[in-house]
Amino acid sequence: MSFPEPKPGLVVRYDYLWTHEAARGQDQGKDRPACLVAASDSVLRPRYVVLLPITHTPPSGDTVGIEIPAKVKAAIGLDDVPSWVIVSEHNVDEWPSGGVSPVPGKAGVFAYGFIPPSLFTKIKSEFVTLARQKKSAAVRR
Repeated sequence: MSFPEPKPGLVVRYDYLWTHEAARGQDQGKDRPACLVAASDSVLRPRYVVLLPITHTPPSGDTVGIEIPAKVKAAIGLDDVPSWVIVSEHNVDEWPSGGVSPVPGKAGVFAYGFIPPSLFTKIKSEFVTLARQKKSAAVRR
């Protein structure tokens, strides 16, 4: 089993820890169906990545999310239920991470694939805007 290169736009299965879970003292999250690699530093060691959660729950309140088009979900093998990439919070974790698990039914495969560059650009832009405004909460793992 080898972990994929954590390139921005890659969708992986990961035990994302929500900020409200971390605030309660939890150190492990639910095994998310998928999370998006938003950033990676390939020069530093250890290597860290920024992971954004993908959820079926529509954003509300202060939560900001970008919906993933159905055809994108189908192309990378996600289910057909509407999903959003949440950009108002993120996890920062070392790579490779023990929180990454194989895609169901695909032993040794840890990634669903990549979202299209145009969608990633939109997600990244919103994420960076919120981060600069200090409106994107981080959980360091």
